[in-house]
Amino acid sequence: MDKQRVLLVDDEQDILDLVSYNLQKEGFEVEMADNGKDGVKKAKKFLPELILLDVMMPEMDGMETCIEIRDIPELKHTLIAFLTARGEDYSQIAGFEAGADDYITKPIKPRVLVSRVKALLRRKSSGEDESKKKKKKGISIDKDRYIVLKDGEELSLPKKEFELLSLLMSQPGRVFTRESILSNVWGNDVVVGDRTIDVHIRKLREKLGDSYFKTVKGVGYKFND
Repeated sequence: MDKQRVLLVDDEQDILDLVSYNLQKEGFEVEMADNGKDGVKKAKKFLPELILLDVMMPEMDGMETCIEIRDIPELKHTLIAFLTARGEDYSQIAGFEAGADDYITKPIKPRVLVSRVKALLRRKSSGEDESKKKKKKGISIDKDRYIVLKDGEELSLPKKEFELLSLLMSQPGRVFTRESILSNVWGNDVVVGDRTIDVHIRKLREKLGDSYFKTVKGVGYKFND
């Protein structure tokens, strides 16, 4: 069985050494970077299942690093957990909107951190299993061939509708904020309004069925469990 890969990005060498030692002892494959820019480069090559990302770093902070990583297609579904020191001026909402999946407060005992990492990865596996179950309920996605099947019938979706559906189905039940949807589907370099998301959701509802999608007012959308 392949080892699960974890990338650590932190500007404190002591933390890198301590965390990597404990994760490796539990059977994880670990890579490290001591700044955001190197973290992005290593993430592209290493393709980790999970990135533990410090918030406060020189040159490129954790928020900027997270946003940049989320723009890399191969890493869109990689789990990202922020490491934050107690008392830091940090907004959890801002972190989630940047694309993070969780946050961990420092200092934290190594055994507790390892437990959190395992729990996050189990959650990812569970989400993937749920996504597979959707095939039994009528919808499946073939990302390689860029097609959607509903009740065995092949549907032709425009590129952005396909990417939006793929994003929502990647974690059924999770509410994706409008900011997260815009970042993941349209990218930060393209200026589109909230209305664009609404239109694409409406088209998906018309083609796949209204019951699959839920609007969370003032926040975003989710794919129903």
